[in-house]
Amino acid sequence: MARRRRTHGPRWRSPRVWIAVVSLVVVAVLYYKPARTYLHTRDTAANRAAEVRKLRHQHALLERLVAASTSDAELAREARRLGYVKPGEQLFIVRGIKRWLKAHASVGDDG
Repeated sequence: MARRRRTHGPRWRSPRVWIAVVSLVVVAVLYYKPARTYLHTRDTAANRAAEVRKLRHQHALLERLVAASTSDAELAREARRLGYVKPGEQLFIVRGIKRWLKAHASVGDDG
């Protein structure tokens, strides 16, 4: 007759199983921080790349604007439109010009 081998309890009590489980936990703990750092760095790099693309687009637009402005007079006009004044000049803001022109348009037509 064949003899049956007697088991010594459940397999999870075996030292080999515990060594394997502990080894897996140690490996997971050791890989956690580098993996987290890698993912954070990858996200940061993607954000920076998107920002660079946006700035390159903006730079190209500004390059076109500079190329379109052909003279110093045109640049001065644009600067004045934006509210810049030359050193020593005084800025005056005049409001109601359209209303004044409308009121005085009828006076010029009578004479």
